[in-house]
Amino acid sequence: MNAARAPSAAARDGERDWQQYSVLVVDDEEGMRSFISRALGSRCGLVETAGSVEHAQQLFARLHFDLIILDISLPGRSGLEWLNELREQGQQCDVILITAFADIETAINALRAGASDFILKPFRIDQMMNAVDRCFDRAGLLRENYVLRREIARQTEGVEGMVGESQPVRELASVLRRAAAMPSTVLLTGESGVGKEVAARALHQMSPRAAAPFVPVNCGAISAELIESELFGHVKGAFTGAQDNNPGLLFYAQGGTLFLDEISELPAAMQTKLLRVLEDRMIRPVGSTREVPVDIRVVAATNRDLATEVRAGRFRQDLFYRLDVVRITIPPLRERREDVKLLVAHFMAQLSSRLGVAPIPLDRDTITRMATHDWPGNIRELRNLVERALILGYFPTDAFGTLTPPRSAEPAAALEDVERKHILDVLAACGGNKSEAARQLGVSRKTIERKCAQWGVAG
Repeated sequence: MNAARAPSAAARDGERDWQQYSVLVVDDEEGMRSFISRALGSRCGLVETAGSVEHAQQLFARLHFDLIILDISLPGRSGLEWLNELREQGQQCDVILITAFADIETAINALRAGASDFILKPFRIDQMMNAVDRCFDRAGLLRENYVLRREIARQTEGVEGMVGESQPVRELASVLRRAAAMPSTVLLTGESGVGKEVAARALHQMSPRAAAPFVPVNCGAISAELIESELFGHVKGAFTGAQDNNPGLLFYAQGGTLFLDEISELPAAMQTKLLRVLEDRMIRPVGSTREVPVDIRVVAATNRDLATEVRAGRFRQDLFYRLDVVRITIPPLRERREDVKLLVAHFMAQLSSRLGVAPIPLDRDTITRMATHDWPGNIRELRNLVERALILGYFPTDAFGTLTPPRSAEPAAALEDVERKHILDVLAACGGNKSEAARQLGVSRKTIERKCAQWGVAG
């Protein structure tokens, strides 16, 4: 039956507006169907009733329902059987199961089958209305997330991998598009976890070199003894264990883009060799007497201030100026908080598909906490949070650690304090294991050791 519409009355009473939602009531007792449909009919946009699973399936095939109120004991097929079938078909609409005969095992089976709620007959109407309200809240959030996911496709005007609509992201997208068309070397700067590799891949995908390889190299993850061989390659017999020729990563990047992440971790000797590559576009494999020409575009990234590293004598000044042709700074997540919901929707869709689980709607409290969280780990922290929530099936209450208010203009020292606390907290959680802490933070062990020495932390 079609329900009467009364949105203004709901608004006057301060109730949630249910006019946009539709409900299917399935119960073999006519009195129960009438009781529930009368209660919902004055508030919902559509309420239909059925006395069996077969009749319900006919309605479900031609109408959209946001919620099904389903009796377990029905003539023919049971409500629980139909719920299992719906979930196997990938139907995600909320289902409230009702029954007059239940035990703990029945309730557990109902929740395992994917029921949103489980109500025993006889029930008070306010019990049912509260359960319906919770379901409509989830349905509203799912709709909102769906709209956000569709919006992602048009955000930042097609910049590969970039998600967001904030002013900082729009400005970043504009700079990336301009830089992508040029052959110049690019230096990407920004805190750990802001998405520097995503920006580097976007530069490559929008460049004339897009059809050629994109070769990422983490300079902090390769030992000083091996990095020359990894980058430049080696000839057979060049050193113990060199049983075959290895062309090297620079050779594999021919015609494409070489992305040097954590460039500040490059050993001093390799800094000299890289400078020569940038100047001459020639490489010499380890153990070889022959130079090989390379046609590559270099994009480097760092979470440190290279000018400060130059003054401290840890980075070559001439290499810095060779790299610092086009400098692009990636904004931290706390400076683009309005993008958090879009990023959550993006990662939810991406990771739920990979993990083979259903997306999780966000409740209002979680959204509020996300809006006030400082995100010291930036986008990497947010992505890990979404993945953890999908695995657990809910957002854990301690998901955001210690919350801090949104930042305004603060001195640089405050940012250093946040970084120090975050790194030391992770290090403590790892029992002092610097290699594990470095893995979780997405940096090199050398970075952790340098920071600890800088802060006077022993161990």
